[in-house]
Amino acid sequence: MENTPVKILYRGGSGEIVEKKSRFIATLEKIETEEEALAFIARIKKQYWDARHNCYAFVAGTNQELQRCSDDGEPNGTAGRPMLDVLLREDVHNMAVVVTRYFGGTLLGTGGLVRAYQKAVREGLKNSLVIEKKQGRFLTIDTDYNSVGKIQYILAQQQIMTVDSAYTDKVEIKVMAPVEKLESLQEAITEGTNGTARFQVGELAEFAVAEGQMLLL
Repeated sequence: MENTPVKILYRGGSGEIVEKKSRFIATLEKIETEEEALAFIARIKKQYWDARHNCYAFVAGTNQELQRCSDDGEPNGTAGRPMLDVLLREDVHNMAVVVTRYFGGTLLGTGGLVRAYQKAVREGLKNSLVIEKKQGRFLTIDTDYNSVGKIQYILAQQQIMTVDSAYTDKVEIKVMAPVEKLESLQEAITEGTNGTARFQVGELAEFAVAEGQMLLL
């Protein structure tokens, strides 16, 4: 099964830059639909009601088929489209960004505006959490105490995260295995435990790893 990771915005953030006394404030938020994006944009416009411009861009859909952007009064093609280009270049799905501009009195020119709006989006991305969504299966490993160390070594070697574990008269370790690693992981554990480990393959799930933690999506 193909398991191409998909980059999504997990936690939005904001970033600010100043160019020739103009303030550019980028605010990012996770969205799933156009309605959610428009509600977010309306909220930011209300928050920054006194700004000269609130330009936006958003992408949504499995193949980023939903794409919208707006220059909000800036010269045509100097804000919304350059902002959208950053999102597409970073290949982040289901995300909306509004860049608010407080005019500082000095014109930046078309090239200066493009660079400023793109720089603001990148600054906002730096302060947000983008994760890679993958497909995996829960795998429960039943083993004896003698084999625990070996199994934990194999899991660490293959960067497989443990979901849960139980220690009774035997040891039960539940992990999330990316679909492309499932077969090779079972083979490695079978070989490492001389065939004593037993497996229960569970349901398919979407997951990601962020800040050292596994997230079920």
